Amino acid sequence: MKRLHSADLVQFARKYRFVGGKIKRLNVGTRKGTATIVAVLLVRPATRDLGATPKPVKLKLEISAVEEYRFQKRPTVAAGKMSDLKFGYFNGVFFVNFDAWGLPAGEIPGIHDFRASDAYAAGNDLFWEEVPAKG
Repeated sequence: MKRLHSADLVQFARKYRFVGGKIKRLNVGTRKGTATIVAVLLVRPATRDLGATPKPVKLKLEISAVEEYRFQKRPTVAAGKMSDLKFGYFNGVFFVNFDAWGLPAGEIPGIHDFRASDAYAAGNDLFWEEVPAKG
């Protein structure tokens, strides 16, 4: 897996279209007193050719040394469906919001925006890889 650095978050977020993506698998594991969250997402790569529709890819995100997280399923929201995915980096901690909210134009999300989410995780390290399709 490739490590994602804080300076690369904006460029990485532009590489994929997270709007309308799906959470295929979500694992929370603990080992030696620390938690690790692994999420496998079905997303589309960013459009490069206006004439072609890119095929969805599986993207695996691993958040290690997790400091906080919350995953809550509400009855009015479809399971596994993401409205959008947002990343943040505050005080040396990566934040990943799996049910991103809409902010007014020009507003930058803060820690409180991530913590108000029903599905987010925050950890010291963030890794990613594209999972090859089976068959």
